[in-house]
Amino acid sequence: MPYFHREIGPRNSIYSEKQATSVRFCIFRQAMNQSTPIPLFREINDFLEGIHSIHRTRNPHFFCLRMEDTYPHTRNVMPPFKKDFYFISFVTNAGNTAIQYDQNNESQLDSFLVCQSPGHIYSWHRDRQVKGYLIYFTKDLFTFLRADFEKEFPFFSVLHTNFFRINRSTYKKYEPGFQRVFDAYADENRHTIAAVRFLELLYELKEYTAAARQWMQGFSSPQELLLQQYLQLINNYYLEKRTVEEYAALMNVTAKHLSQVVKKASGKNALTFINDRLMTEAKTLIRYTTFDIAEIAWQLNFSDPANFGKFFKKQAGVTPLGFRKGQNAEHP
Repeated sequence: MPYFHREIGPRNSIYSEKQATSVRFCIFRQAMNQSTPIPLFREINDFLEGIHSIHRTRNPHFFCLRMEDTYPHTRNVMPPFKKDFYFISFVTNAGNTAIQYDQNNESQLDSFLVCQSPGHIYSWHRDRQVKGYLIYFTKDLFTFLRADFEKEFPFFSVLHTNFFRINRSTYKKYEPGFQRVFDAYADENRHTIAAVRFLELLYELKEYTAAARQWMQGFSSPQELLLQQYLQLINNYYLEKRTVEEYAALMNVTAKHLSQVVKKASGKNALTFINDRLMTEAKTLIRYTTFDIAEIAWQLNFSDPANFGKFFKKQAGVTPLGFRKGQNAEHP
């Protein structure tokens, strides 16, 4: 099925906002109802080609664009995808825009900020009146930054996407910082200046986000740092490694020590984090593709569909097929 766009209607449309929201997610559902894997874009330019953008970047680690400059060529409806780079969306005047990230749907938006690390799900249906900025980048953009990137900017989480609804006054407060980055990026000879301005902007956003304020007080002890390393490794290897012992070997510690530290730092069993990451991926494939359950089991590296079914039901309390039927009933 090709991707497509359907106008919801003007402001005086006969649709109520609830109906319009239902239509938008129906469009999402139709666009996602494909027998193909969720695409993974490893390079920024591959992603730009995939969304039909006319823009390209000569810097493989950095791309900055105003939302107003994405029309009329960029897709208005983009089914779920993943990417191997970081992403910031800073938006106002959202209109009928709707987005999906991880397992969440957001609509009835005005202004918002999205901060997303590599490997997470994202999709959109956007209104043509939307304004704002998009920045895609890799950690290699900040070779001059001595601190660990995720630790320094914890609103880029390896576990989930950070989404913030903001008011117009907050947008106006931070918009000049985004514009300064864009102005420098527009001149290829000033990309280093753009990177420095972007780093300055990230520190300003760090002060704003509630998540950053919370994390600034955490992940400072040796136990919490080990937990963060464990979570990062799970995000990278959850399809290959399913035991605490395997991750302990990667970290050069014993499984007993790792289990004790994770329990003390998080209050959760170490194996729970592995299972939760696997379940997130399983639910994503069930919700966003038409693969049969057996195919999903193979993609998730289970020995057979029966073992996948037992694992899923133990974690979710429902079979994979039952979960899919529930999702289809919620979003027909």
